[in-house]
Amino acid sequence: MNKGRCPICNESMPGQAKEWPDYPFCSKRCRMIDLGRWLGEGYRIPAEERRDDRSSDSDAPSDDGR
Repeated sequence: MNKGRCPICNESMPGQAKEWPDYPFCSKRCRMIDLGRWLGEGYRIPAEERRDDRSSDSDAPSDDGR
């Protein structure tokens, strides 16, 4: 027996995953709440700002001395 919890409402979900048609959620309601959070950009993956290599090249002096 597998014990899990719904990531949205934290409801206990005893039994196997195949017994829960909306797994890993406990219900269609929680599945739709999660989808709404994704579509509304409620979930975000933190990213580091990428350094643009081309801008650093423009700051360097050119080979012809200009």
